[in-house]
Amino acid sequence: MARARTIAIGDIHGCSAALCALLDVIRPRSEDVIITLGDYINRGPDSRGVLDRLIDLSKSSRLVPILGNHDQTLLEVRSGQRMKFWFLEIGGTATLDSYGSGRDLDLIPEAHYDFLRNCLDFYETDTHIFVHANYFPDIPMSEQPVGMLRWESLRDMTPGPHESGKTVVVGHTSQKSGEILDLGHLICIDTWCCGGGWLSALDVSTGELFQADRNGSIR
Repeated sequence: MARARTIAIGDIHGCSAALCALLDVIRPRSEDVIITLGDYINRGPDSRGVLDRLIDLSKSSRLVPILGNHDQTLLEVRSGQRMKFWFLEIGGTATLDSYGSGRDLDLIPEAHYDFLRNCLDFYETDTHIFVHANYFPDIPMSEQPVGMLRWESLRDMTPGPHESGKTVVVGHTSQKSGEILDLGHLICIDTWCCGGGWLSALDVSTGELFQADRNGSIR
């Protein structure tokens, strides 16, 4: 029997061609765990296609989606907690355009909002922690502030090893070199797909790395 894999995918940001190309290479099986680190929408050209593909993937594989700050902002605008311009200023125009003309939040299917509402703040295995942005090293993950999990850049605070001893895998802080940041205790796999870099997927057990650009070309 083939080994069940745990594979983390970095910030997708509307790059559906990159996501589909990676999944074609990875070929997720039903026993694999695919962890997406958030920021599914904004900036890239096809946020709608990204969410459609992830919803499809959840029906055939064990998908563990984590919520990113861009995803959170959309939910907050929808619920009236934020003004719409907050969303538009961080790339939301591209997201709304992917759903048709008019830039109306009501054009987004309820299934897409439901997908985002059901995303996790973080996910832990026996050996790894997966979170969108950052963490305090001396606080259990269940007690971390949402602002830290979702918004804090590694450029503003690079944490030491987590108290659990687990390796932490994050996105959010774009690595414009196109290479993942591996500090041993912390691995950042946001490699700036929407800005001309790559979408990265990491098999956390073997270290095998898969990458595709926003046009769907494999590295």
